[in-house]
Amino acid sequence: MNKTVKHSMMALLAATLGLCASLAQAQAVDRVYVIDSRGEVAKSGTGLCWRTGFWTPAAAAKDPAGCKCDKDLIPKEICEPPAPVVVAAPPAAKTFGEKITVAADALFDFNKSTLRPEGKAKIDEVVAKSNKLNLEVVIVVGHTDRIGGKAFNQKLSEKRAAAVKDYLVSKGIPANRVYTEGKGLTQPVTKPDQCPNKLGRAKLIACLQPDRRADIELIGTSK
Repeated sequence: MNKTVKHSMMALLAATLGLCASLAQAQAVDRVYVIDSRGEVAKSGTGLCWRTGFWTPAAAAKDPAGCKCDKDLIPKEICEPPAPVVVAAPPAAKTFGEKITVAADALFDFNKSTLRPEGKAKIDEVVAKSNKLNLEVVIVVGHTDRIGGKAFNQKLSEKRAAAVKDYLVSKGIPANRVYTEGKGLTQPVTKPDQCPNKLGRAKLIACLQPDRRADIELIGTSK
């Protein structure tokens, strides 16, 4: 046999064996395209993917190279899946905190813890604001001026806070949401040199009026 012909036949046989090996590999891993030694899909001179005998449109849709090789023959939803729908998170509820100071000349008489009519009207305004919230907590803090002893003023501030709570509850605010505290004379609004004792008792009481107060803080989320 002519050596040239013999070599050609051997080359053809080697190519055929290589192709068979590729086909066996494709079948083993459920591939429907010929895979070369690099693990890539073998292509013709015109750029078409070589298919194996196991190729069908349905099988191509499952092959990793299916969309690259035969996109037009594969259902669009496989090669071009719809973008995931991003659902925007609802805006976080805004926490609302407002600290309201109600002057004691409207709430209480000097050295008293009984609410005055004018004081009740002031607290009604607070209740109206609370109705605009998903109310979580109401904090009431009572205060006094510096006239009198610490122990007396501490008890007086607690009684004032309790009186405010009782009125808030009577207006429909749940009692378990209202917390009270008394600070006595420890947190004055006036400055140390603002109301000297030399003013005389009547003028001193009037000067220290800003210290005799109740702080009401509403905490909740806007409706």
